[in-house]
Amino acid sequence: MASSKEYLSFILEQLSGIDGITYKQMMGEYILYLNGRIIGGIYDDRFLVKPTKSARAMMPDADMELPYEGAKEMLLVDNVDSRDFLTQMLTAMYDELPAPKPKKR
Repeated sequence: MASSKEYLSFILEQLSGIDGITYKQMMGEYILYLNGRIIGGIYDDRFLVKPTKSARAMMPDADMELPYEGAKEMLLVDNVDSRDFLTQMLTAMYDELPAPKPKKR
């Protein structure tokens, strides 16, 4: 099942206080970036983030879920209604995320 544009819009609105949030659509799902670093994505209308140390600390009871078959598990964000929580979590996660790979020419 592909994610809806309505859910994408809702999550982007919740993250609107954070500068540098972008996304790319891939096969009906959406990969989310913070200043070029992948933070997670929207898969089957679920907001999943990379399981960084900070994200695990802020969501100790979060379920680990597969975004799609064959992928690495990610943390399910179930507190999507709190902009403050999302801002704190993504800000804390940022330094733990790998830098984007340089593009080949």
